[in-house]
Amino acid sequence: MRKVLWCLLTALVVQMLFSVGVGGAQTGSGNDVVDVVEISGDLNGILASFIVDSIERAGDDGSIALVLQVDSSRTTLSDDELVELAQVIHDAPLPVTMWVGPSGAQARGGIAQLAGVADDLALAHGSRLGDTGVAVIDADLMNDDYAAVRSRLVDDTISAADAVALGIGREAPTLPFFVLDLPGFRSGIDTSGDEPTRTPLSSVRFAKLGLLDQYMHTAASPAVTYLLLLAAGVLLIFELYTAGVGIAGVVGAACLLLGCYGLTAQPFSWAGVAFLLVAAFGYCIDIQTGVPRVWTAIATVCLAIGSLSLFDGFGFDGLAAGWVATISGFVGVVLAMMVGMPAMVRARFSLPTIGREHMIGAIGVAPEGISTEGVVVIDGAPWRARATRASKIAPGDSVEVMAIEGLVLNVAPIEETEPSQPSS
Repeated sequence: MRKVLWCLLTALVVQMLFSVGVGGAQTGSGNDVVDVVEISGDLNGILASFIVDSIERAGDDGSIALVLQVDSSRTTLSDDELVELAQVIHDAPLPVTMWVGPSGAQARGGIAQLAGVADDLALAHGSRLGDTGVAVIDADLMNDDYAAVRSRLVDDTISAADAVALGIGREAPTLPFFVLDLPGFRSGIDTSGDEPTRTPLSSVRFAKLGLLDQYMHTAASPAVTYLLLLAAGVLLIFELYTAGVGIAGVVGAACLLLGCYGLTAQPFSWAGVAFLLVAAFGYCIDIQTGVPRVWTAIATVCLAIGSLSLFDGFGFDGLAAGWVATISGFVGVVLAMMVGMPAMVRARFSLPTIGREHMIGAIGVAPEGISTEGVVVIDGAPWRARATRASKIAPGDSVEVMAIEGLVLNVAPIEETEPSQPSS
């Protein structure tokens, strides 16, 4: 057991070292190193701070250049934050370059605007650049060639070949190809094989977000934020109808905190949050009754509106969280609230002994009356009920259970069940 724990601890330390850029196949410091930082996922405040810190660290170490390895299709930074980041890249004490790769990578939105500020730009085969949206970075911060063609990239993307034709970048199928051609990077010729090949003499140092920052960066993406908020609502409502504080409550609280953090890291709509809160309130009311009713319908409509309007200012085909996450989250919540929760509540508040013999003859109250079907309360627990024969049960009438069909009780008014008194 101690050996297993030691191996796990060692693996964790190694992962932490790699997360902050310490270690790797090639390491080094001084003026013979190229720093490579990975930029993937949404460009948000966490990644922006990571870029700024990486530039400062590389500048202090006297590195040859800093390479941003980019695969990012959305930006959640405000316009002012994006301009500040562009200014930091423009004023960096060393060349800041950008490689959009590997094949299939995207550089869209704000990161595509930052490509015009980079000292060198290259794209891998199959990668795309553009769809910048309205330009917020001043042309004075960009190189002249990129500034001249950026109007074409507002709502369109280009390939590596297009970037070469427009004179704003070059093709680099892999990261080593890009790094080998950076000014100041030393390489040699290896003639030991059948054909001479270029080999790096300078070092390459890789860095990526630390473990905690990776988790927070993931939580700040629209899809994950939306699902975290839905999970928090379901778990906390579940905990509301159980005794004590259990795992569901703790996990739900954690999901709520992470979801709230995700909201603060990106543009969101307070109206969308309000609709989600009303949905949770509505579901709570009808879960108590044990059957879906008018509040369930209201809650479902509010859930749909809140899901579609939660985020503001950006989107994926009109929906920031993405259709897959939104539809999955919506359907999951509706099923949980209309099927799972009522069954759980009936089990939670039902009598200790459940059976036909025990329930038949039980006395309860119909709080809202029953014409054909409705709800009766027996020993504080709500049950779906059906009036026997053509009985009309008025609000507040006492009823007796005559039979059970599945989870539905057949009930009749008390006066109908009382034996008739003999005439004197």
